Amino acid sequence: MITKNEVAKVFDTVLSIPGMSEMVKFDLKISRKNVLLLSHFIEQGLLLEKDESSLIGSMSEDGFTDLKNLSQECLQKAGLVELNQKLLSLSEACKS
Repeated sequence: MITKNEVAKVFDTVLSIPGMSEMVKFDLKISRKNVLLLSHFIEQGLLLEKDESSLIGSMSEDGFTDLKNLSQECLQKAGLVELNQKLLSLSEACKS
């Protein structure tokens, strides 16, 4: 059986492969609905507890920042920044 420490080492090794930090450009056309959902999934994923045996747990702080920036850039390009902020405040109000 594989241990959490071994899984963490595998993830760390994969993220350290030469070329993994290189920028990749791709053309992506998705609906605004999917942009909003993708942004939400990214934000929720970044809020998860950092378990070293998961890929998210192996990420550096720069990686977290890059993902947050990607999420914000997608929202901005889709013109959904204000809508997303209102939905987030609505969700927060519901939790209270």
